[in-house]
Amino acid sequence: MKYPSEQITRLADMLAAMGTEHRLRIMQLLLSAHPAGLVAGEIQQEIGLSPSNLSHHLEKLRNEDLVKVRREGTF
Repeated sequence: MKYPSEQITRLADMLAAMGTEHRLRIMQLLLSAHPAGLVAGEIQQEIGLSPSNLSHHLEKLRNEDLVKVRREGTF
Protein backbone atom coordinates (compact mmCIF):
# COMPACT_ATOMS: atom_id res chain seq x y z
CA MET A 1 0.00 0.00 0.00
CA LYS A 2 1.38 3.38 -0.97
CA TYR A 3 0.65 6.43 1.21
CA PRO A 4 0.48 10.00 -0.12
CA SER A 5 3.47 12.11 0.92
CA GLU A 6 1.32 14.39 3.12
CA GLN A 7 0.10 11.35 5.04
CA ILE A 8 3.67 10.14 5.50
CA THR A 9 4.63 13.60 6.78
CA ARG A 10 1.69 13.56 9.21
CA LEU A 11 2.66 10.13 10.54
CA ALA A 12 6.30 11.21 10.91
CA ASP A 13 5.18 14.28 12.91
CA MET A 14 3.06 12.10 15.19
CA LEU A 15 5.92 9.69 15.80
CA ALA A 16 8.30 12.58 16.45
CA ALA A 17 5.87 13.99 19.05
CA MET A 18 6.05 10.66 20.90
CA GLY A 19 9.81 10.49 20.54
CA THR A 20 10.76 11.10 24.17
CA GLU A 21 10.62 8.78 27.14
CA HIS A 22 8.26 11.07 29.07
CA ARG A 23 5.79 11.38 26.19
CA LEU A 24 5.79 7.64 25.60
CA ARG A 25 5.11 7.09 29.30
CA ILE A 26 2.29 9.67 29.19
CA MET A 27 0.77 7.86 26.20
CA GLN A 28 1.08 4.51 27.99
CA LEU A 29 -0.68 5.87 31.07
CA LEU A 30 -3.46 7.46 29.06
CA LEU A 31 -4.03 4.36 26.97
CA SER A 32 -4.23 2.21 30.09
CA ALA A 33 -6.78 4.64 31.59
CA HIS A 34 -8.90 4.81 28.43
CA PRO A 35 -11.76 5.75 28.14
CA ALA A 36 -11.96 7.48 31.54
CA GLY A 37 -8.69 9.38 31.10
CA LEU A 38 -6.54 10.87 33.83
CA VAL A 39 -6.25 14.17 35.65
CA ALA A 40 -2.96 15.93 34.94
CA GLY A 41 -1.98 15.60 38.60
CA GLU A 42 -2.28 11.82 38.35
CA ILE A 43 0.04 11.77 35.35
CA GLN A 44 2.42 14.15 37.10
CA GLN A 45 2.53 11.99 40.22
CA GLU A 46 3.09 8.78 38.25
CA ILE A 47 5.87 10.16 36.05
CA GLY A 48 7.36 12.71 38.45
CA LEU A 49 7.35 15.78 36.22
CA SER A 50 6.90 19.38 37.29
CA PRO A 51 3.54 20.91 36.29
CA SER A 52 5.16 23.12 33.65
CA ASN A 53 7.15 20.23 32.18
CA LEU A 54 4.05 18.03 32.02
CA SER A 55 2.13 20.86 30.39
CA HIS A 56 4.85 21.17 27.76
CA HIS A 57 4.72 17.45 26.94
CA LEU A 58 0.91 17.37 26.83
CA GLU A 59 0.92 20.37 24.50
CA LYS A 60 3.27 18.60 22.08
CA LEU A 61 1.02 15.53 22.07
CA ARG A 62 -2.11 17.66 21.73
CA ASN A 63 -0.67 19.56 18.76
CA GLU A 64 -0.43 16.27 16.86
CA ASP A 65 -3.96 15.22 17.93
CA LEU A 66 -2.56 12.34 19.96
CA VAL A 67 -4.31 13.43 23.16
CA LYS A 68 -7.34 15.50 24.01
CA VAL A 69 -6.98 18.00 26.82
CA ARG A 70 -10.10 19.04 28.68
CA ARG A 71 -10.38 21.48 31.55
CA GLU A 72 -12.93 21.10 34.32
CA GLY A 73 -12.72 23.94 36.81
CA THR A 74 -9.13 24.01 38.01
CA PHE A 75 -8.41 20.51 36.69
